[in-house]
Amino acid sequence: MIGSVMEHGISENLTIVSDDAGQFNVLAHALCWIHAERLIAKIIPFTDEQKKDLDTVRDKIWNLYDGLKRYKESPRPKAKNRLDAMFDQIFGMKTSSATLNQALNRLYNNKSELLWVLDHPEIPLHNNTAENAIREYVKKRKISGGTRSETGRKCRDTFTSLKKTCRKLGVSFWEYLKDRIEKIGHIPDLSDLIRDQALHPG
Repeated sequence: MIGSVMEHGISENLTIVSDDAGQFNVLAHALCWIHAERLIAKIIPFTDEQKKDLDTVRDKIWNLYDGLKRYKESPRPKAKNRLDAMFDQIFGMKTSSATLNQALNRLYNNKSELLWVLDHPEIPLHNNTAENAIREYVKKRKISGGTRSETGRKCRDTFTSLKKTCRKLGVSFWEYLKDRIEKIGHIPDLSDLIRDQALHPG
């Protein structure tokens, strides 16, 4: 797949923002901050001191995240150096919790991918948009366990993809279906709408 998209003009420097799953470590790779923070959030403290340390670390992480969001809007070398130093200070901390220390060290080892945004402020800090796009598939799989046939799978995937594409383009899916079934032809091809929106964002 990677070879195909590159052959069709996608740059090998395209950034993929992932949850650290190995299969997404392709092209230029950055990590999702929301997933990174979950590694800390799921830790269960056993003492008051551990709870205090956990709360402190989480507050510092969200302060750093807010700083990265502001940096994206207005990247400056001075801010870049400050955020880099904040990262080292937070993820180099030693706390009263061995579990928290291990999680901090794991994230520190992913510094370059978590701070990829400092050199590429145009990329998102999380991959929630992509995850939301597949959430409908996941819900259907949990309810029905999947389709009964390959034809059913193709039908489900095609209609779900069309519906989500229409939604992102501001096109009524119902009107789109009526336009195609009744062969009215008032709604342009979705591929043309995508190109137009890419050339004229906003």
